[in-house]
Amino acid sequence: MKFVDEAEILVAAGNGGNGCVSFRREKFIPLGGPDGGDGGNGGSIWIVADENLNTLIDFRHQRSFKAQRGENGMGSQMYGKGGDDLEIRVPVGTAVTNVETEEVIGDLTAHGQRLLVAQGGRGGLGNMHFKSSVTRAPRRSTPGTEGDVRTLRLELKLLADVGLLGFPNAGKSTFIRAVSSATPRVADYPFTTLYPNLGVVAVEAHRSFVIADIPGLIEGAAEGAGLGALFLRHLQRTRLLLHLVDMAPLDAAAGTAEAVAGQVRAIEKELRKYDEALLDKPRWLVLNKGDLMLPEERDALAAEIVAELGWSGPWFVVSALSREGTWPIAQQVMAEFDRQREARADAEAEAAWQRDRRA
Repeated sequence: MKFVDEAEILVAAGNGGNGCVSFRREKFIPLGGPDGGDGGNGGSIWIVADENLNTLIDFRHQRSFKAQRGENGMGSQMYGKGGDDLEIRVPVGTAVTNVETEEVIGDLTAHGQRLLVAQGGRGGLGNMHFKSSVTRAPRRSTPGTEGDVRTLRLELKLLADVGLLGFPNAGKSTFIRAVSSATPRVADYPFTTLYPNLGVVAVEAHRSFVIADIPGLIEGAAEGAGLGALFLRHLQRTRLLLHLVDMAPLDAAAGTAEAVAGQVRAIEKELRKYDEALLDKPRWLVLNKGDLMLPEERDALAAEIVAELGWSGPWFVVSALSREGTWPIAQQVMAEFDRQREARADAEAEAAWQRDRRA
C-alpha cells in the first residue's frame, strides 16, 4: 500500500436550525400566546486518533466532510433536533493545521484523542422567547447560525523513538532489518526507499523502542529535492538520530575521509535548513558497510573520518548486511533511553518536592 502522510480536507459543520413563530391554538383558549420552539444546534466535526490506521490514504478519495444540520423549531414549544456530530478518524501522530491561517489546531498523539475542528451553528430562538408585558404576541424569531467551514491540512508524523537518516544507499533499510522485525525492501543494487518504515526493536522482555527509516536525503532536500524532504517531519518526534554513512562507496574517490565527512556535513546542512531543532537532538554516527574493507583499513578510515568531523558524540563501525555491530547499538540506545527516563523521573520528583515545600 502506498504511504500517504499529508492531505488537505474541507470540513463544514452543520448550520443551526431556525427558530419557529407559532401561537398556541386550543379550544377554549383563544389567547394561548406564543409557543414557537428553538431550532436545534448543528453537528460539530471532530478528528479522532485511531491506532488501527497508519496512513492518510483514505483522504485521497474523500476530501469534503459535512456535519448534519439542526432541525427547525416547531410549535407547542417543541425544539428542533440537534444535528449529529461527525467524527473523522486519522492515524495516531497526525497534526492538524488551518490552511488559511497556518495555525496548528492540535496534535493527536494518543489513541482515542479527540480534537474539535469545526463547531456546529447554534439553533435560532423561537418567538416564545420574545414575549413581554408590552409585546404579548411577538412574531419574531431568529435564524440558526452557520457552522464553521475550514480547510485543514493533515500531516502524519510517525511516532518513533529513533530516526535513521543519511544519503540514499547508506544502508538504512538493511540496518532496520538487522535490529527489528521490519522487512523493508533491500537489494544488492542501488535504489532508494520510497516511503518510511517502522520497526520495533525488542532488546529484552518489556524493554523496546521504535525505529523509523525514512527515504534518503540528498543535497537540496530542504528545498524539495528528492523524496527525503517529504518525510523530514518524521524525524521531529524522535528522541535520538542515527546518522548512517556509507564508508565504502562504489566510487573509490568518494571513500576518502574528506568525502565521507562531506556527506555528513551535507546532511547537517539540510537538517539546519528544515528545522534547526533537529540538530539539537542527540545524534550518533554509524559508519556502515565496514565488511567491504580489511579490518586495519576500516579502522584507520573510521578514525580519520571521526577526526575530520571533530565528532564528539558516540560513533560506531558496523555491517548492517552481516549484522556485525548492530545489536550493541540497539543495546546502547535502550540504555540511553533508560537514562533519559530516570532523569525525567528525578526532575519530576524534584519539581513535586519544590511545590510541596512552597505549599
